[in-house]
Amino acid sequence: MSKIYNYSAFYVSEPFSESSLGAHASKDFCYYNLLKAWKVFDSSFPFNNAHDTTYNVRDDSNWETTLKPRLRERLRNSKNIILFLSQNTSNSRALREEIEYGISLNLPIIVIYPDLKSTKDLRNNDNSNFSSTVINLWNKIPAFRDSKSNIPVLHIPMDKEIIKRALNNMDFRIDTATKPNDYYFNS
Repeated sequence: MSKIYNYSAFYVSEPFSESSLGAHASKDFCYYNLLKAWKVFDSSFPFNNAHDTTYNVRDDSNWETTLKPRLRERLRNSKNIILFLSQNTSNSRALREEIEYGISLNLPIIVIYPDLKSTKDLRNNDNSNFSSTVINLWNKIPAFRDSKSNIPVLHIPMDKEIIKRALNNMDFRIDTATKPNDYYFNS
């Protein structure tokens, strides 16, 4: 079966607090919603939401019997992971599970940095390494930082055209992935 879905991983605080805003109050969740909105307004936008492949669950559902199995099923249906990594991101149980299980499936990861506006923001001044801002963000999710060398990872800023280019890139899909390493677009 050809995998056509993009699995979006983003931080939502735990324990999840039921409020009138719920997860919508989380900035990382809002970035995910932006991808969904782009798809609604432009059917050619190459985002295929893996979260739509199983029925929705309530955030107060049992972790072991409902939430974790749904996350894993969605990940198994996916060709890659889109990880939103921002100043608001924290190391939650769900985010760790998504990253660890996704990497065990060899899913390439496209990391979107909402706090960065251009590809130049990803690199240090002499362009020899990733910026300290990016490296500090990796430290927010040790499961990602410590295991990303096992899969191809594309690092991009929050820019619709760059995201579109990344989602269309065959090197960051499970069936056609490039070799494990950190990648970025030069422009």
